Amino acid sequence: MNGDRTDPVKSVKPGEPVTPVESGEPVAPVAGGDDVDEILAGIGPRLRALRRDRGLTLEALAETTGISVSTLSRLESGKRRPTLELLIPLARTHRVALDQLVAAPATGDPRLHLKPQHRERGNVLVPLTQYPGRVQVFKQVLAHREPKLVTHAGYEWLYVLAGGLRLILGEREFTLRPGEVAEFDTGEPHWFGPVDANAVEILHLFGPHGDQAVVRTGSARQAP
Repeated sequence: MNGDRTDPVKSVKPGEPVTPVESGEPVAPVAGGDDVDEILAGIGPRLRALRRDRGLTLEALAETTGISVSTLSRLESGKRRPTLELLIPLARTHRVALDQLVAAPATGDPRLHLKPQHRERGNVLVPLTQYPGRVQVFKQVLAHREPKLVTHAGYEWLYVLAGGLRLILGEREFTLRPGEVAEFDTGEPHWFGPVDANAVEILHLFGPHGDQAVVRTGSARQAP
């Protein structure tokens, strides 16, 4: 382009491909036809897995979302093309992000393409590390559930990303908001989950042998 950018419109000759105007902003690549087909083909099985993980029948899901049983069945089998009008209420009901229903193809590198593990009642666990015996890091989306205190060996560190987290430690109870942190020994009876009916999103560090997520600063002490 020349130095004069007063006119952002470029003339195009017949048969010449049209390219985006150079505005200085990056243009996102457009998925090819094969990629789009692959993405669409994966939505149905993903919807079926979410519904079954939550123990819902098609009839129960239809009542919650307002989508007919036949349409839900065709979506899950791939016989109905998914649209935003259908996917948005399904994402809300399953308490997952829309991009979890419309997932991109795998990159081939597990460090770049993390695989969520869908648990019962709409809970989602995304392992961020895979180092057995060391501190494990997870991203979790927790749906509403009744408190049930547990104890086990280890040490936990929780960081709230979105929503409100209710934490019970023995006889004490805390409410954490986005940006707040809690850490505790899991040998003490404990439970954590959403403060209300809305899901909460957290980062979760767990040391199976009591390892603590401690940041040390300053010069390292040399061994004698």
